[in-house]
Amino acid sequence: MRLPYAPSTPPPDSPASVAEIYARIAARRTPRPLIPLDLTLLHSPPVASGYNAFVGALRTETVVPPALLELAVSRVAILTGAVYEWNIHAALALKAGLSAEALAIAHDAPKGQVGGQDKEALSETEVAVLRYTDEATVDVRVQDDTFEALKRLFTHREILELATVVAGYNAVSRILVPLDVGENNDKPMKTVAELVAAL
Repeated sequence: MRLPYAPSTPPPDSPASVAEIYARIAARRTPRPLIPLDLTLLHSPPVASGYNAFVGALRTETVVPPALLELAVSRVAILTGAVYEWNIHAALALKAGLSAEALAIAHDAPKGQVGGQDKEALSETEVAVLRYTDEATVDVRVQDDTFEALKRLFTHREILELATVVAGYNAVSRILVPLDVGENNDKPMKTVAELVAAL
């Protein structure tokens, strides 16, 4: 970690508003303790509060199937080299029902080359999610045919949620990696086999 972590409880001289922010973040994490990302963001309690509300909505109030959202987040982690993000969200993808084969493709496929030879291992929806995630992450601009595939498979709300999850977790990786949150930058990403064995 390039910054020391903020304290896990509000400093004694904090205003009530800071204590309330800590309480909201702790409530979202319950029964787990605050994680290294929380303790990084809490250097700026207003930023931590906004992040908590934003990501809390993405994680608990979206209608896109969790396996697809976690697939997108896991792919963002691969594309951005965010070890911390991959190790957490790839495991969540498997727990949400994503196949190990689909996760392995998300881990191994070169940028922009999802689909084709992988069609037997991936559903049409998984291919669409991965292609969108690649383009939105690497190029920012998404090709018309990629977007048309989303429109065939998802509602407007689901497309907005997918776009926001991909954008949001791109932002997360750009905090995790430059600041080396969780001291993971020099560690290998867990393999899919390791993640499956840990279930």
